Amino acid sequence: MNLQQLRILRETVRQDFNLTTVANALFTSQPGVSKHIKDIEDELGVEIFVRRGKRLLGLTEPGREVLPVVERILRDTQNVRNIAEHFASRESGNLVIATTHTQARYALPEVIKQFKSEYPKVHLVLQQGSPKEIAELLMTGDADIAIATEWLTSLPEIAAFPYYTWHHAVIAPRGHPLTQLETITLADIAEYPIITYHEGFTGRSNIDHCFAEAGLVPDVVLSAIDADVIKTYVDVGLGIGIVASMAYLPERDGNLVRFDVARLFIPNTTRVAIRRGVYLRSYAYALIEKLIPGLTERKISESLRSDSVASQDFSI
Repeated sequence: MNLQQLRILRETVRQDFNLTTVANALFTSQPGVSKHIKDIEDELGVEIFVRRGKRLLGLTEPGREVLPVVERILRDTQNVRNIAEHFASRESGNLVIATTHTQARYALPEVIKQFKSEYPKVHLVLQQGSPKEIAELLMTGDADIAIATEWLTSLPEIAAFPYYTWHHAVIAPRGHPLTQLETITLADIAEYPIITYHEGFTGRSNIDHCFAEAGLVPDVVLSAIDADVIKTYVDVGLGIGIVASMAYLPERDGNLVRFDVARLFIPNTTRVAIRRGVYLRSYAYALIEKLIPGLTERKISESLRSDSVASQDFSI
């Protein structure tokens, strides 16, 4: 067997067993993909895929055992390349960060600016997506580092380190009736149409949980994946907003009022994550330490060995 055959096995699962899309993803032909699959099954003496005619439907029991080994071989192959690149050029290369709009827009700019001043030859790529998509990018090796609030602690293959804790805030146009209240309650908020994050983004589950615990059903009239959109529709009077507190910038959002309601909502923790078993270049660890001061490559390695990442506090 060879690496191309292993790549085809992995990609077949990633592409939901559609050999046409496998061929397109690997820049080869469908007959070539089919032949490679047959050759490796013949060599192993077992069928890896369940078939109906010429269609692949899923993995057989041997296939389910083989796949993790295939992924490990391909990951280690990439690690070998990464090690060689690291020693060939320690301060240049590519670094892919998968994150949400909120983190890319409000949490990362200053850190990225500092990093680029120290590593000008490193090409940074910011891949934005939902927390689930971010975790998948890390799992598939399409991202080196992931930064998000949700999903990163749900997969054992991912090691996630606490970055910082934040709260939600309520925003409303100036002159809104909420500005007349000395103290705002969840019941007060629930009296008005609400604009907030889409499910699965930026702590939305915690917002829903707090209202449910209080026996309230909020009137969410619009949901979006980023705070800039939420602020826009609050500004035009569609409702009040619930956003990450750092998304309100007084110098830019002067036409809106922010209410500090941290006591009403569950705090959220944003995490920095890496895929276990993946070799990272030294500048990747340098960026992580800029995000979480004190979290060095050595401490990350120790945490991975002790398998107690989630309980450790390196937050800023």
